Amino acid sequence: MIAPSAMLLDLDGTLVDPAGAITSGIRYALSQANIPDPGEEKLRTLIGPPLVLGLAEIDGVQAHQIDGLIAVYRAQYAATGMADSRPYPGIRELLAALREAGIKLYVATAKPTAIARQLLEIQDLVDAVDGIFGNNDEANGHSASKAHIVAAVLQTHGLEASECIMVGDRRYDIEAANDHYMASIGAQWGFAPPGELEAAGAGAHAQDPAELAGMLLGPAAEEAIRTLLSSNQTPTNIEGARA
Repeated sequence: MIAPSAMLLDLDGTLVDPAGAITSGIRYALSQANIPDPGEEKLRTLIGPPLVLGLAEIDGVQAHQIDGLIAVYRAQYAATGMADSRPYPGIRELLAALREAGIKLYVATAKPTAIARQLLEIQDLVDAVDGIFGNNDEANGHSASKAHIVAAVLQTHGLEASECIMVGDRRYDIEAANDHYMASIGAQWGFAPPGELEAAGAGAHAQDPAELAGMLLGPAAEEAIRTLLSSNQTPTNIEGARA
């Protein structure tokens, strides 16, 4: 695979592991409204699409309750969830290597942009990317599509879709790329149910960030990241090790 000029990356489930912060926060909001817990499996399906859509699919949730549930969830998530989240192993090294190779990096998330930026700041990743694109607010979440977010990245930076790649862990990421005739890679380390990324038409699949580095920069880059992770060393010039 030829390295792109720019890469669009999903946030939760691709760059950052929420470590249960999203599902526990939603569970807390539901409990405060005396709505039965739908179970972890159901709650995990809410990681990806806008909350206004996901909450509407929970048994017992009424339309007039959704705004209040989101407000309670956001407060809980801001208090504890962002700090509990963690970048996936190899993500920092991957981003550094891609940037070293001259690839522009843009976060494309269904989260409100301000919240996405705050999360990246807390995780010390905000300076590792070149732009952050999300919904304006929760009211943007009238659709699970992320096509408008991908469009905003392309238009803002004058990018050609044919020179970009979308990387994400849910079908919404792959479908948004397809809508723009953009190449895509499924992040298999995220939250997609088995077969979802394949059914959505992902052009390729990576099992972890190190494998993604190898696909784009060559086997030496993958090996460098794996070596760093196994030895817990400070990242060095991985791009310089490209094949």
